[in-house]
Amino acid sequence: MGIGWPLGVGPNKGAHRASTKTLMHPSVGAPQGSDSGGPFQSPRCVAPDIIAGIEKGSSSAGAPPRGAPVGRASCRAGPGRDEKEHLLTVIAGIDEAGLGPVLGPLVVSATAFEVPDELAGESMWRLLSGAVGKTPSRRRLSVAIGDSKRLYSRQRGNALEHLERGVLAMLAAMGSRPASLRQLMSWHASGSLKEMPHYPWYARDDLPLPHCISRTDVDLSANALSSALSRSGVRPLCMRAEVVLPGEFNRIVEATDNKSTMLFGVTSRLLVDLWRKVPGRRVRVYVDRQGGRMRYLQALQLVFEGCKFRVIEESDTFSSYQVQDAERWAELSFLVDAEDRQLPVALASMLSKYLRELLMDLFNRFWLLHVPQVRPTAGYYEDGRRFYEEIRPAMRTLGLDERLVYRMR
Repeated sequence: MGIGWPLGVGPNKGAHRASTKTLMHPSVGAPQGSDSGGPFQSPRCVAPDIIAGIEKGSSSAGAPPRGAPVGRASCRAGPGRDEKEHLLTVIAGIDEAGLGPVLGPLVVSATAFEVPDELAGESMWRLLSGAVGKTPSRRRLSVAIGDSKRLYSRQRGNALEHLERGVLAMLAAMGSRPASLRQLMSWHASGSLKEMPHYPWYARDDLPLPHCISRTDVDLSANALSSALSRSGVRPLCMRAEVVLPGEFNRIVEATDNKSTMLFGVTSRLLVDLWRKVPGRRVRVYVDRQGGRMRYLQALQLVFEGCKFRVIEESDTFSSYQVQDAERWAELSFLVDAEDRQLPVALASMLSKYLRELLMDLFNRFWLLHVPQVRPTAGYYEDGRRFYEEIRPAMRTLGLDERLVYRMR
C-alpha cells in the first residue's frame, strides 16, 4: 500500500527514518473504551493515564497525573478489508486557536473531507479552484480558506468577515445552518456546553449568526462552494471543535503541569473521533506541528492502543506515522505550517479562531456592562493582564472565581 506525501512535504534529507518494522503497543488485544457513542461523541476526559512523554523533545513514556483530557481508541480484531472497496480517502486536518492567551478559551478543531482515491495527493485548493482560494478575492462568491491569522485582523472594521464567510459557507454546503452561536456550538462543539452555565458571560447571552455578513452572502458563497465540491468529487464530512474554557484549562494544566501535554490531550479527542467515524476507510490526518516536538510515536501508541504502527518520517518539519488495525488504516502527520499546505487544516484553523472570537465578544460585552470604562481585549498576555487588573474589583463584587477568568499559564 503506497503512502502519499502531503503537498509540498516529503522525505527530507537528514530526517530520522524508521525501518519498515511494524510496531505494536504492548497491550495489543486489550481493547479499552467503546465506540457505542457514535461518530464525534466522546467524553471530555477519557483514560487519564495514556499520555506520556509529550513534553518537548521527550522520548520516554510515563503516566501523567490524573485529569489529562485524552481520548483512547480501541483497536480490535475484525473482518478483513477488500482493497477494491477503497474508492474514497478521508483527508482531515486539526488546528487550534487560543493556546497562548491568558483570557478566553482554547479551541481545537477538526475538519474532514472525502476525496476520490486518485485525487488524495492533490491540493484541495486546486481541486476547488474558482470557488476557493487561500486569500480573499475580489470575486464576490469566492471563499477564502487559509491561515486564520492572515484572514483575521482586529485592525479591520469587519474583522470576522473572511472567517465567517468561509466557516458558515462550508457548514451550509454540509447542510448545517446555525442561526446562533449557541446553536453552532450545540451542533459542532457540544462538549463544553455543560460548562457554560458556570460563566455568566456565556450563560445568559448569545449571538445571532451570521454575525457580521448577511445570510444572503453566506448562501451565495455556499452555492458556489457546493458546485465546486460536486464537480471535484470532494465531499465535506464534518467540522467539529473542542472548546476548553478557562476553568477546565486550569484544571488540566494543574494536573499535567504542561500546556503541551494538555494540547496533545485535547487533540487526541479529535483523533479518536476521526478514527471511530471511518472504519474500513483510508484516513490521512494532518495536524499543525505542536511546538518543537518531533517524535509522537509513544504518545500515539497510548492513544491508539493495540494498533500496529509504522514510522514514516520524523524530521524537524514533518513527523508522520501509519496506524492500522483490522478495520482501519490511517496516516497521521504533524507538520510545520500545516495550514498553508492542507486545506482541511486551514479550515480547522478558521473554525477554531471563529469560535474563539465569538466567545471573546460575549466576554467583552459582559465586562463592559460591569466596568463601563474597560477597553475590550483579545486576551493575549500583556493586554490580557491589563484587562484582568481592571475587572478584578468587579469580579470580587460579583463573587466570581478568578480561575474561571484568568488562565494560570
